[in-house]
Amino acid sequence: MAEQNTDEHRENERIVENRELNIFEALIPVVALVGMLAYNVYVFGDDALSGSNQFILLIGGAVAAIVGFLNKVSYKQMVAEVAENVKSTTGSLLILLMVGALAGTWLISGIIPAMIYYGLQILNPTIFLAACVIICSIISVATGSSWTTSATVGIALIGIGEALGISLGMTAGAVLSGAYFGDKLSPLSDTTNLAPAMAGGELFSHIKYMTLTTVPTILVTLLIFVIIGFNIDTSGQEPDIAAILNSIDSTFNINGWLFIVPIVVILLIVKKTPPLAALLIGTLLGGLFALIFQPNIVAGLTNSSELTFESGYKGIMNAITVNTSIPTDNEALNDLFSAKGMAGMMGTIWLIICAMVFGGIMDGIGALARISSALLSLAKSMFGLFASTVASCLALNITASDQYLAIVVPGKMFSKAYADKGLAPENLSRTLEDSGTVTSVLVPWNTCGAYHSGVLGVGVAEYFAFAIFNWLSPIMTLIFAAFNIKIKQLASKVNQG
Repeated sequence: MAEQNTDEHRENERIVENRELNIFEALIPVVALVGMLAYNVYVFGDDALSGSNQFILLIGGAVAAIVGFLNKVSYKQMVAEVAENVKSTTGSLLILLMVGALAGTWLISGIIPAMIYYGLQILNPTIFLAACVIICSIISVATGSSWTTSATVGIALIGIGEALGISLGMTAGAVLSGAYFGDKLSPLSDTTNLAPAMAGGELFSHIKYMTLTTVPTILVTLLIFVIIGFNIDTSGQEPDIAAILNSIDSTFNINGWLFIVPIVVILLIVKKTPPLAALLIGTLLGGLFALIFQPNIVAGLTNSSELTFESGYKGIMNAITVNTSIPTDNEALNDLFSAKGMAGMMGTIWLIICAMVFGGIMDGIGALARISSALLSLAKSMFGLFASTVASCLALNITASDQYLAIVVPGKMFSKAYADKGLAPENLSRTLEDSGTVTSVLVPWNTCGAYHSGVLGVGVAEYFAFAIFNWLSPIMTLIFAAFNIKIKQLASKVNQG
């Protein structure tokens, strides 16, 4: 994932240890948090993310702080770790705001409607989900970014899927499966670079070794989506699609020139332009194209009869910052052609900040290190070592709410254990990616889960089962470990043998 503040200090991040803290005490905040979140979701249902879950995360942080006080951890140290955690998400928060802005200008400029318009003519329900996986895989490999993939083609594919009558959860799961396949294998991705750095390996050796588990996983994912596609009821879709196409065509000035903007954004990312800058340029170009190609829509946003400098400025700024809706003569499109701007991302930003408070206190009291250490002590066999690594990555994605910590902490804690068992560092780096990188999006309060859920407008609970690549990856790496398939040994150990 190339968006989430990729500072090099992550590689040298200090792991806080506390010898006073035992494993049972370290787990108290986790058990309390999971219990409170479960009850909160039971009471509020889908509305839990509107604010109550955020407060539960703060209560979980308070429980962790009490455990810390009882184990001689100062308030100052806990607050310092919270500050460091929140600081590490600065890039993510700014990108979320910019994604909201980009979605607004890409809507009123006709870019997203054009993607949906042409996509409906090319794709049909039978091949749609598999096509989503392939398209997002290509974009993500090229950009090294699951976040950019979701914010550009992902949003358009969600729209196409909704128009085709396909479950939003299915579409989001297919989008994320492809996005994270590319994120894992692209040399431009920060996690792909971070994992071998933590394990003591080399980037391209890591990528090559990772294909052994990643390719079978994506093939199984594609097969499942093909099967689902052939079993989707497509009866009655054609007349609806024709009506939708006519409605889009009568509302927007649809043409191929609109695709210049997303192509520019993708090229900027490929050329290693900072994602925040690329998204800003995409937002500004979207606003410019709105003035050129959709002047009536821009004027209509301010209830003006014609486009003037003032109405154009106000219309573009409204699209960037607040809720924007484009009315059509097709009721099915009215919800689809709406964007919430930067304001619509505030709920997700709120969630991430509260999650970072909980994760920061857990780190500050030494609970994260203690949990990983306990899992490491259970690794008596080679399979046990792999299983402990997977469990540690999953636990940190849930407790620390941060994808980077799910790679950094286990990477530092387990590297010596892999070497002691004669295992090459590629084994650890691959396992970190298979279980740390891809599962982050399955946790609603993790920065990745919150981001993708907010951008795609689909709850984690809705897409969880269909994010097949993401939950299958750690299973695949454990299968390889259990049957000793392609487990690379250290050269020194091989020579001794």
